[in-house]
Amino acid sequence: MRREGVESMSKPLVAITGASSGIGAATAREFSAAGHPVLLMARRLDRMQAMNLPDALCCAVDVRDRDQIRQAVAAAEDRFGPTDMMFANAGVGRFADIGRQPPEEWDEMIDINTKGVMNTVHAVMPGMMERRTGTLILMSSIAGRKVYPDHTVYCGTKFFVHAVGESLRAYLSAYDVRVLVVSPGVIDTELLSGVRDKETLAAYNEGKAKMGGGIGADIVAQLIHDAYRLPQRALVQEICLTPTRQGY
Repeated sequence: MRREGVESMSKPLVAITGASSGIGAATAREFSAAGHPVLLMARRLDRMQAMNLPDALCCAVDVRDRDQIRQAVAAAEDRFGPTDMMFANAGVGRFADIGRQPPEEWDEMIDINTKGVMNTVHAVMPGMMERRTGTLILMSSIAGRKVYPDHTVYCGTKFFVHAVGESLRAYLSAYDVRVLVVSPGVIDTELLSGVRDKETLAAYNEGKAKMGGGIGADIVAQLIHDAYRLPQRALVQEICLTPTRQGY
C-alpha cells in the first residue's frame, strides 16, 4: 500500500543513475514514454531537467556519495511509491596507455564504476527483498567479458560488475528479485569525452570508423525495456549488444 500523499501511478517507479546523457537518458525517455514515473540521478542536473519528462524527479547525485543516492530514492518513493527497477548506469571510461596513465584516473573509474554501483544497489535492495519483487540492472560493458588495449583499469571495473552481478543474481533469486547485466560494445554516447590520452582516443576512433560507427543508445534502452517487461519469474541475465561489424 502506498503512503498517504503518494501520487497515484498505474506503473511503478523506475530509477536511473547516469541519467543525463547516453544510455541512461535514452532509458529514462523509453520508460517515461511507457508511462512509468522516473527518478533521474546524475551530476548534471540541468541536462536531466531539459528532458522535461512527465512524472519525473531529477536529482543532482554523485554515485560516490551513498547518502545522496539514498536521499534521492527516498524522495522519489515518497512521491511515486516503491522503486521497482533500479538501473545502476553511471560510469566513466578513462581509456589510456596504462604505463603513462595518471593513477588519479584509476581512482575515478574504480570509485564510480564499482563503488558507485554498490552504493546504487544498496539504496533499493532491502526494499526489493522485503517486497519480494524488483529488478536491478547493472551497467557493464563488453570490456567486462574480454580485455582491450588501453582499457586496463576500465576492464577491471567492468569485470567487477559482472562478478557482483552473478553473485547478486544467485543471492536475490530466493527473493524473486531479478539482476540483469548490460554489456554494450561501441555505442554512440559521450563516454569518449572522458578520454584524455590522445593516442588512445585516435586509435579508438579509427576502430569505430572501420566498423561504420556505433549504434544508438535508444536501441539499448529498448532492449532493457523489453527485458524488464517479461513476467517477474522470467529473467534475461545479460544483454550483450554490439554493432554487427564489431567482430571483437
